[in-house]
Amino acid sequence: MFFKKKNNIPNVEEQFLDEIAVGNADAFQLLYHKHSQGVYRYCLKILKNEATAKDALQETFIKVYENRESFNGVNFKGWLFTIARNTCMNFQRGKKEYIEYEEGTRPQYQNDDFILREYIQKMIDTLPDSYREAIILREYEELSYEEISKVLDVEVNLVKVRVHRGRKILKKLLEPVVKEINELWKFNIEILR
Repeated sequence: MFFKKKNNIPNVEEQFLDEIAVGNADAFQLLYHKHSQGVYRYCLKILKNEATAKDALQETFIKVYENRESFNGVNFKGWLFTIARNTCMNFQRGKKEYIEYEEGTRPQYQNDDFILREYIQKMIDTLPDSYREAIILREYEELSYEEISKVLDVEVNLVKVRVHRGRKILKKLLEPVVKEINELWKFNIEILR
């Protein structure tokens, strides 16, 4: 059998992996549905383009299926995100600029939470690639330091350093916004009194 059984893989997922190893397309589809949203979010944050991220998502799962025999049975999610990362890097090497909307046609949102999330994402996008990748995998995809280490093919300590430094840079970049939000809260509290 190509997939070795390990305790860190849930039993249902373990069955899917065993089925995929023998070419069961239904099992592959179930794993795709379970993990595709996370892989898409990761690709979108790395590539910053919806169309390219969708292409990278599809390419990632094609590679997973084609290379299913090479999976060693340990940490499927880490293996999957390693493939996604390599796929994104390949897409970036052959990067073409896409224009998704014309200037001024993008819808304006009044929701402050949306604006804040968009601003945070812009600040994450300004991080150096190594920090940005580590932050995305840790904070958005909730991978452990060990899983990130395998995905990025670096030591766990280096992952911790990248996450720490990325957070530190983000904190500094977000200080003016946090200060403004705090001032607004104080103002609103004063009005309510």
